[in-house]
Amino acid sequence: QVQLVESGGGLVQPGGSLRLSCVASGSIFSIYAMGWYRQAPGKQRELVAIITSAGITNYADSVKGRFTISRDGAKNMVYLQMNSLKPEDTAVYYCNNPTSPFLWGQGTQVTVSS
Repeated sequence: QVQLVESGGGLVQPGGSLRLSCVASGSIFSIYAMGWYRQAPGKQRELVAIITSAGITNYADSVKGRFTISRDGAKNMVYLQMNSLKPEDTAVYYCNNPTSPFLWGQGTQVTVSS
């Protein structure tokens, strides 16, 4: 079973940047598409970015042009570079496989506030 650990969240002012990291256990991680999700208080979890095993990316309209997803297969890592952050980006962020989710990690809290 693949285990996921997210990190890199924190408190940032509007307009600031953060880089989230997700490390996955398991040598077959590189064959899976991976995504970054977020869940704000009182809202459903939403998928904001996807990267396929071939490196093809796609983004939710709400983050397009501001967020960039990437991966390093050799390190079993997935990243989310978040720029021009807005208060509405405040949420707990998770990584997972969009097609067949693994066990969810603890997530990492991102708070955008002045």
